[in-house]
Amino acid sequence: MPDHLPNGGYTMPLFDLTGRRALVTGSSQGIGFALARGLGAHGASLVVNGRDEARAEAAASVLRAEGYAAEIAVFDVTDPKAIVAAVDRVESESGPIEILINNAGMQHRAPLEDFPADAWRAIIETNVSSVFHVGQAVARHMIARGHGKIVNVASVQSELARKGIAPYTAAKGAVRNLTRGMSADWAAYGIQVNAIAPGYFKTPLNRTLVEDAEFSAWLERRTPAGRWGEVEELVGAAVFLSSDASSFVDGHTLAVDGGMTTSV
Repeated sequence: MPDHLPNGGYTMPLFDLTGRRALVTGSSQGIGFALARGLGAHGASLVVNGRDEARAEAAASVLRAEGYAAEIAVFDVTDPKAIVAAVDRVESESGPIEILINNAGMQHRAPLEDFPADAWRAIIETNVSSVFHVGQAVARHMIARGHGKIVNVASVQSELARKGIAPYTAAKGAVRNLTRGMSADWAAYGIQVNAIAPGYFKTPLNRTLVEDAEFSAWLERRTPAGRWGEVEELVGAAVFLSSDASSFVDGHTLAVDGGMTTSV
C-alpha cells in the first residue's frame, strides 16, 4: 500500500517485485535468462523454463549462486497438456505465478519461395501458439486471484519486415495483436498484458548475424543508436511492465530498439 506524506502525496515502491513469482519461458539462455536475472534483482522469485532439464538447472544454479530464489519448470512451450500440468504444479507446490514473461522463440532463415513447411509450422507454434497456450494456462489462475502481469516478447519484426524471415515477421506481428487481444479479454480481471519489442540484440538466436561483418555494419548504420543492443538493456522495460509502475498500462508494445522503428 502507498505511504502517505504530509503534503497529501505518497510514495510507492513502484518497481519492487519482492514476494512475486515470475515464470520466464525459454530462460536458460539469451534474453530469457537476462530477463529472469533482472526480475530477480528486483525481488522476484524465479521459475526458469526450458525443454532441456540440465540446461534449465544450470541456469537456475547460476541465479541461486547470485542470491536469487530460482526453481525450474521443464516443459515444451508448444505442448498444451505439458504446459497446463507444469503451471498447475508450480501453482500448487510453490505458489502463485504472478508474473509471466512469454519469451520462448526460434528463428529460421530462408528465401520465402523455398521456405520449408515444417519450419513454418515450428516458427508459428514456438513464437505464437506458445504465447497463447502458456498465457491461457497462467491467466486462468490469475483471473481467480484478480491480478497478474503478462509480458510477451514481440520484436521490431512486429512492425518491419526483412528479407529471408517472412514467417518470423508474421509470427511476431501476431504476438503484438495477441497481446492486444489478451488485454481486451483479461484487463477486467486486474491482469495487465503488454509486450516488449526488442530490436537487434546480441543473443544466441542472432549469432550468425552478429558474426556477419557486412550485416553488423548495415545494422549500425540503420539504427539511430548506432550499435547492437545488449540483453541487459531489456531488463528495465521488463521490470516496468511486471511491476506496479504499469498498473494502468494495457495492450501496449514497448519498443526497445535503439530507435530503429522510429526512423527511415
